[in-house]
Amino acid sequence: MVYVLDINGQPLMPTARHGKVRRLLNSHLAKVVKRCPFTIQLLYQSTKEIQPVSLGVDAGSKHIGLAATIEQKVLYQEELTPRNDVVKLLSAKRACRHSRRNRKTRYRKPRFNNRVHSKHKGWLAPSVEVKIQEHITAIKNICKILPASEIHVETAEFDLQRLKAMEEGKTFPVGTDYQLGEQYDFYNTRQYVLHRDGYTCQCCGVHDKDVKLHVHHIESRQTGGNAPNNLITLCEHCHKALHEGKIKLPKGKKRGKSHRDAAFMGIMRNTLLERLKKEVSVPVMMTYGYITKYWREKADLEKSHINDAICISKHPYTKPLDTYYLTKVVRHHNRQIHKANFSKGGIRKRNQAPYLVKGFRLFDKVLYQGKEYFIFGRRTTGYFDIRTLDGTKANKGSVSYKKLRIQDTAKAYLKEVRAIPHMNKFTCDLA
Repeated sequence: MVYVLDINGQPLMPTARHGKVRRLLNSHLAKVVKRCPFTIQLLYQSTKEIQPVSLGVDAGSKHIGLAATIEQKVLYQEELTPRNDVVKLLSAKRACRHSRRNRKTRYRKPRFNNRVHSKHKGWLAPSVEVKIQEHITAIKNICKILPASEIHVETAEFDLQRLKAMEEGKTFPVGTDYQLGEQYDFYNTRQYVLHRDGYTCQCCGVHDKDVKLHVHHIESRQTGGNAPNNLITLCEHCHKALHEGKIKLPKGKKRGKSHRDAAFMGIMRNTLLERLKKEVSVPVMMTYGYITKYWREKADLEKSHINDAICISKHPYTKPLDTYYLTKVVRHHNRQIHKANFSKGGIRKRNQAPYLVKGFRLFDKVLYQGKEYFIFGRRTTGYFDIRTLDGTKANKGSVSYKKLRIQDTAKAYLKEVRAIPHMNKFTCDLA
């Protein structure tokens, strides 16, 4: 598909007649405004005859499916991978902040009257906020090249207490059981964990009022969070020895299944719909997963994020495309001046790389041996690490910049075209 804009930049219906597009470009009646997806803009006044285009959005935490359809065929389909590195970056920032307070410098007490929670109602965690914004940005980008008449969004809400009961083999909660959760009548999570473990060290078994007990994270706070199934009671001696690597936790002391993605879907469900209705001038409607499943099975479609998005768009029997766009979101900026680790001799290593290396930037799309790649690593010698979005390298080593030809400049949304094998089944996780 070639996507078309009128002389004022408003989207028209796309075309698959490449010969006509080539003639318009050669006669200077149109110009290229975007390479991926390939979009042209007409340089003359034209009639605006459009059909009702329905955009389906399969919202998710790790994968987002998008499909714009009409009754006859699919006009656009995309699978987007949002950022999942925000938690790791914030954890590194927190560690640097704590280490800075422990240095031999002027001590500043931590302030508690400047927290964002108290300033802004409806505050969301940065890891949740960035994914909601990426949903909205992806939808807006499609509305810029296609005349969408309606947007259908499927957002899921999971019953976390029911999921936990299934894992632990307990009876399903009913009625007031949802109000009387596992931490009911406890002051905080720490008090609940100590009570759950019987105020006994789970490593050495000591149970004495004169022994100080600690609550230990089985997995790091960055990975497992502060959920009760990631916490365990240890005495002060065992806690210190465990962090020094002298002892290990007993076998069987592992954290339970993580429900991070399910919790994210419950948080972002209403926020995404409210913001979309404010920021997009197209009617936004909500749908449910059981409706999507019904139409997917009735149309005999394979389970995938793109096929789900096609069913969400209310046109499950439309003719699909042979290709789709695979999109990966990367961080916009890295303002860290020096690396956290020092070189030998106490020399601080600068984190700032040159803006251009041999005329190329990080995440530039380049052409190498007839295939498109992205620059994931640069060296001052001029040899670059180029890969596709799934991590496949061009070859075992690096590639000289002399063999590369730039296709597109770096952007936060890396996009490449992928073919859909007819016998390939896409994996789909909880998100």
